[in-house]
Amino acid sequence: MKLIVGLGNPGKQYDQTRHNVGFEVIDELSNRLQIPLNQSKFKGLYGMGNHKGEKVLLLKPLTYMNLSGESISAVMDYYKIELEDLVVIYDDLDLPVGKIRLRQKGSPGGHNGIKSAVAHLGTQAFNRIRIGIDRPHPPGISVPDYVLGRFRPEEQQPIKEAVQKSADACEAWLERPFLQVMNDYNQ
Repeated sequence: MKLIVGLGNPGKQYDQTRHNVGFEVIDELSNRLQIPLNQSKFKGLYGMGNHKGEKVLLLKPLTYMNLSGESISAVMDYYKIELEDLVVIYDDLDLPVGKIRLRQKGSPGGHNGIKSAVAHLGTQAFNRIRIGIDRPHPPGISVPDYVLGRFRPEEQQPIKEAVQKSADACEAWLERPFLQVMNDYNQ
């Protein structure tokens, strides 16, 4: 079984904010793969289905970003999912808006959702897709205000494309090893 997790914050007030691009990718995959997010358990909203013979679980942790690892580890423990069968999708301040980067491991880099995942999984070695949201600008905006803010009009198209491309990468991963997909999508 493959587990695809998108990080974000629950609640209407956080819809379409920079910190919720992971949730947007899960919504896109839910539509594409026809896997409704209709189950609430493990401190998350999730759905299960099949894609070309591969069992797939889509998860949106509902713990708020800083506790995301609680939900991820609960699902992995319950379904006995191996680390190599996990991918976590999240926003990244260190990439330009709309750029995506796939990695097999790495430090949290200040991202509290990933810090929580690392703490609960006991390792930094798990697949991830980072979606660039850039640094706060103009300077002076606090990071929390920035990540909880909405994209500016000129950023909306690049983010929409990044969500699509991230969903494409997830679909490719359901059929090929993550390293191959990483090589294809890290252009």
